Amino acid sequence: LSWLVSRDTRVLDAGAVRESAIETLAENLSDSVLAPLLWFVLLGLPGAALYRLANTADAMWGYPGWRGQEAQRRYWQWAGKWAARADDVLNWLPARLTAGLLAVGARGLPWSALRRDAAVTPSPNGGWPMGAMALALGVRLGKPGVYVLNPLGQVPQAVHVQRSVRLAGGVVCMVVV
Repeated sequence: LSWLVSRDTRVLDAGAVRESAIETLAENLSDSVLAPLLWFVLLGLPGAALYRLANTADAMWGYPGWRGQEAQRRYWQWAGKWAARADDVLNWLPARLTAGLLAVGARGLPWSALRRDAAVTPSPNGGWPMGAMALALGVRLGKPGVYVLNPLGQVPQAVHVQRSVRLAGGVVCMVVV
């Protein structure tokens, strides 16, 4: 889990681990499945490749700071800013499409609550699929000190992780079939 989420996993209790897993599934449903497929449908293989380049570069360089060995340090903030902006632009539509498909799979979601939750995350796009998943499952998801999605939801239990996998699988089936 520590390789998938940007938080100290050593201090997470069982509920927080389940939150992190559900958030990661929802965000990666958009970033790693639906977005590449959308860009492939719109622009073919070059579109999918461009999207994956921007998304991967954002994951590698999108956090400001130093990269490399001590003797070879170079400041990569310029690359991180470019990658983060490109990823934001290219994920705008797929993130909202993912939320819509999760809503269909959940047989409806309260859109005003989804818009509210989507706006509290630092990412302009990440809150849409994560917020939709939180509302669909009736759980609270969040990153301590950063955001809370569906604040009145319950702490995720093992059954919610299983339901999130089924819901995400249903979305993939909707898109592929």
